[in-house]
Amino acid sequence: MKSIAIVTGASSGVGREFVRQLDAGAGGPLDELWLIARRKAVLDDIASGCRTPTRVLALDLTDAASFEVLSRELSREEPRVQWLVNSAGFGKFGDFSAISEKDTADMVRLNCLAVVEMCYLALPHMAAGSRIINLASIAGVIPQPRLSVYSATKSFVLEFSRTVDHELSGSGIHITALCPKFMRTGFLDKPNDGEVARKMCRIGFSPVDKVVRRALRAAVLGRALCIPSLDMKAAHVITKILPASVTMELEEMVLGLWEPMHNTPRG
Repeated sequence: MKSIAIVTGASSGVGREFVRQLDAGAGGPLDELWLIARRKAVLDDIASGCRTPTRVLALDLTDAASFEVLSRELSREEPRVQWLVNSAGFGKFGDFSAISEKDTADMVRLNCLAVVEMCYLALPHMAAGSRIINLASIAGVIPQPRLSVYSATKSFVLEFSRTVDHELSGSGIHITALCPKFMRTGFLDKPNDGEVARKMCRIGFSPVDKVVRRALRAAVLGRALCIPSLDMKAAHVITKILPASVTMELEEMVLGLWEPMHNTPRG
């Protein structure tokens, strides 16, 4: 039985870095890498540079038919899924009412439903030692005004990962929720509201390679949560102490989102 790693969102950013590090052996020996994203030409280019035998699956994970394709492939091959990395996702900045209904629905489909579907398909092919990394976000830990739907989807990913990891206790399979801050990836290429995105990025960026390296290490150790940066670990502690409403007020003041975004005083 061959041992494989499945990476969604493999065509760019953090997903591509997971492919690079898994291909280099960071997650242990693998017989094959399965790369999932929409752009086949980009995936083919990435695959051509991998030392590990690679399978390209050009799938749109907002389309339910994509999971039928993957289900058939897994049933036909019957591999052992050593790694599942759910990295596909996107977010839009700005007030909820200023984001299109389609973008909002697709965020929920890709950031939440696709993660659930991928885990559902992969788990029957896993065994003790297998690992799942679900890309959440620090936005799933700390409520994010002007990033409300994305923040809510990542909170879902975080809690889904934690609870299913608990349910898997004793199986030797673990799920790690990865909660980084911003990274210099394609995530910010089409932000919807560029000014809001610029202000929110004042918290700084984490290096993609370091985030992936720490995520793989945390997953191997069986940790349910990985917050790669020290400043966000500190922020996580603060959110456990302060009410969400106070946390959001402080965020807006620190990031400069209170004015001119709001035209009325707060009482």
